Amino acid sequence: MRCILGDMALFTGKGDGGTTTAFGCNQTRISKSSELPEALSALDELNAFLGFVKMRATDSPRIVTAIRGAQENLFIIQAETAGADKRLKEGTVEGIGKIVNDIEKEIPPIKGFSIAGGTELSAMLDVARTLARRAERRLIAVKEMHLCELSSETIAYMNRLSSLLFALARLANHLAGVKEENPKY
Repeated sequence: MRCILGDMALFTGKGDGGTTTAFGCNQTRISKSSELPEALSALDELNAFLGFVKMRATDSPRIVTAIRGAQENLFIIQAETAGADKRLKEGTVEGIGKIVNDIEKEIPPIKGFSIAGGTELSAMLDVARTLARRAERRLIAVKEMHLCELSSETIAYMNRLSSLLFALARLANHLAGVKEENPKY
C-alpha cells in the first residue's frame, strides 16, 4: 500500500481538526499524531535543522558539502515514506560510510564518550545527530507497522546518517583546534 500525506495547496483548512488524508489509500482521515505523519515530520525537522547548521558551517566547505548531500537524500527518503516512487541510489550508504571513514583518518581516535559542544558548530551537529536518531526510530516504527514500504537502503542510510553527523561534529572541533571533553563518571 502506498500513501501520500497532505494536500497540494498551501492550505485547505481540512486539517484544522488535527487530521490529514493518506492519498492513494482509502481517503480516510488519520490523526496528524499517528506514526506516518510523525515519521514525515521527524524527517522534515531534521532536514530543516540541517539547513540551519549548513548556514553556520560556511567556513567548513567539506561539512557544508556533506550536509547538503544529506539534505538531498532526506528529501528522497521523505518522498519514499510518503509513497512516491523514489529511492536512494544504490551505493548511497557506502558513500556516506566513505566520508565517515575519511574523517576518522583525520581526527584523533575515540577514547570514550565525549560531552557535546566544544564549538557551536560541533554542538549543532550533535543536536542534528539526535534528530537523525529520532527520525530513524519513527521510520522503523512506520515500517514495522506496515504503513509504507521502505527500502533496506533507506533504513541503513538513516542509521549511517547519525554516524556521519557524529563524525562531522568531531571534525568541527578538530578543525577548530578544540580538544574533546570526556565525562568524568
